[in-house]
Amino acid sequence: MTREGALVVMILVAVLLLVLLAWAWRRRTKRDAGLTAPIGEAPAGATVLCAFPGLYVATTRHDEPLERLAIKGLGFRSRGVVTVTDAGVVLDLAGTPRLFLPVHVLVAAGQSTVAIDRVVEPDGLTRLTWHIDADTIVDTYFRPQDASARALADAILPLIPTSSPASSPAQTGSDA
Repeated sequence: MTREGALVVMILVAVLLLVLLAWAWRRRTKRDAGLTAPIGEAPAGATVLCAFPGLYVATTRHDEPLERLAIKGLGFRSRGVVTVTDAGVVLDLAGTPRLFLPVHVLVAAGQSTVAIDRVVEPDGLTRLTWHIDADTIVDTYFRPQDASARALADAILPLIPTSSPASSPAQTGSDA
């Protein structure tokens, strides 16, 4: 085969791979079309308890850290700030509208080591578990920049309703 022929084959393989990737992402967005991010602001009287700048890693189905959800506003990794208020958790992610997770949707907060495109030191990610709708629980992963993952989880834990079955310490450990 000539050099030009090899180049054409390589270009065709690359184009085929890109088409397959686009097709797979389109199928994923159709699968997750019924899930919507909770866009909004914290209530006017909410008191800010603390804020943690860092990296938003992913949102996945609960206890499936390698299954990214394609939800508008939560589909891609980005820089952002997690603000903990007495009314819930605010997510300010670059390039997306502000998201607010009220206290009643929070299920658990803990630490993790693995998420879809990130493996870090043991317990280096904060995992926030919450109800995206009445039937679906998701895990959202953050990598705090100036604080430990434990500090962010500890800031969120007092907000978790005690009646939540997954809010016990046995449920909030790390994935491995």
